[in-house]
Amino acid sequence: MPTIGVMLSGCGVQDGAEIHEAVLTMYFLDKNGAQIKCVAPDIDQRDVVNHLTGQPLDEKRNVLVESARIARGNISDIKDVSAADMDGLIIPGGFGAAKNLSDFAVKGKDAEVNPDVQKLISDMHSAGKPVGALCIAPATLAKALCDKSPEVTIGNDTGTGQAIESMGGQHNICTVDAIHVDSANKLVTTPAYMLGPGIKDVALGIEKLVEKVIELT
Repeated sequence: MPTIGVMLSGCGVQDGAEIHEAVLTMYFLDKNGAQIKCVAPDIDQRDVVNHLTGQPLDEKRNVLVESARIARGNISDIKDVSAADMDGLIIPGGFGAAKNLSDFAVKGKDAEVNPDVQKLISDMHSAGKPVGALCIAPATLAKALCDKSPEVTIGNDTGTGQAIESMGGQHNICTVDAIHVDSANKLVTTPAYMLGPGIKDVALGIEKLVEKVIELT
């Protein structure tokens, strides 16, 4: 039974992890018999958004604390885990993946990845263990592995695809019900809510991604 890490980036699509994507990831992992190990960085969110109005809030929230809402409290600080603790890793999307795990949402191709996030992704790659990413998270994954010519998909958004290629990655157009597999780097990506439109639609690609990550362990 493989242990698969789920890297969360807060709680809520506008400033953290996309909740539908995170929960579907954990559901399909559990359904396929995998052990789930949730992790998140212990840092402040880049911003906090009122998800009812879409407006910014003048307050601070912690990524690890907010991620614990999705993980039902069963979560570890990313600093306290290593590639040896898991057989694969999946990163749900949501703007937190591009605001908190990296600053891709702000800097685009000039983005920097959080050092602890960078270390875990790099160590997983060096150990030959698969990494999956959903929605916008493949942009952070591509930056973290920019020297490995990573192949990813975020769907069909031209601007984001060009930014990924400017960072050294290769972007592949993909439908919401499909996945792209970079066999050389053991990367699996799917567009999820970059395309949507609904939870039943994103579930199709997420299920395939989870099954492929488990297969590659």
